[in-house]
Amino acid sequence: MGLRFRKSIKLCKGVKLNLGTKSASVSVGGKGFHQTFSTTGRTTSSVGIPGTGVSYQKSFSLKDKFSELFGGKKKEPASKQAQSEKEAKALAKQQAANESAEAARQRVAEFEAAVDELRSIHKVCDISVDWNNVREPGLKALSGRILKGDTDAYLEAVELAGAFDDLVEYGSEFEVGTDDPDVLEVEFVINSEETIPEKVLSLTETGKLSEKQMSATMHYELLQDYVCSTMLRIARDSFALLPVKKVVVHASDIVVNTATGNDEQQTYVSAVFDRAAFDNINFERIDPSDTVGSFKCNMDFKKTKGFKPVEKMEV
Repeated sequence: MGLRFRKSIKLCKGVKLNLGTKSASVSVGGKGFHQTFSTTGRTTSSVGIPGTGVSYQKSFSLKDKFSELFGGKKKEPASKQAQSEKEAKALAKQQAANESAEAARQRVAEFEAAVDELRSIHKVCDISVDWNNVREPGLKALSGRILKGDTDAYLEAVELAGAFDDLVEYGSEFEVGTDDPDVLEVEFVINSEETIPEKVLSLTETGKLSEKQMSATMHYELLQDYVCSTMLRIARDSFALLPVKKVVVHASDIVVNTATGNDEQQTYVSAVFDRAAFDNINFERIDPSDTVGSFKCNMDFKKTKGFKPVEKMEV
């Protein structure tokens, strides 16, 4: 059993000095109420009712008191703190996973929308112009020439209206010409490398983004639909602007002639569209490649090899 030393010295009435082996304290007060201040920093308050045996005692350290005064908190046990950190990390990880999954869904949605747009170019059309009822003074003279079959007036109208300006992202180098008041001829260059994506975006079963190289079959089928959809749109806009009966559209591309090493423009699809047939087409529900194929056209296409050069159609 260890030896303990404790001595109490009365300093004055109601004040005692208590000496121990490891600390000292001062007691102030009497039997009903007294406080003890220890050199360890702990303060003990005792309240009692003499003769009843009823008493109350409370102890606190200066460290706890200062912690309360300055807004401090008691340190959590190591196990509880570790659990809180673990839960915080798990929450952050889950939030990051949710954000990543949402970003993946957004990219896939954008990819699918872009692919659908390439197959739906023909669904939009410029507003039809009735040259018999033109009221703008500046167009009166032009309308008269157009109604008389002036082909130069046709070309002026195409330039004035910017007929194919909204198609520059799908094709380039639009060339328009005619010497027949019943026919308009349009040729454009396919922007295949800039338009057709190289990869397919999709979601895995766990919601992650998957990027795979687009297969040759999918690439060529999408290319065919895009080219044919653009051709139909050109024909629709031409019929809306001018009183022609037929529109001839040639889709070409710039390729390298391996024999000479020079760039050459080759025609891949050429078709003759007539107004009467266009009036019976529901452009919202068609397959653009099938529709172009239903008209007089030259198109040599294979799903695994794509287009081969063809001769231009003549009216």
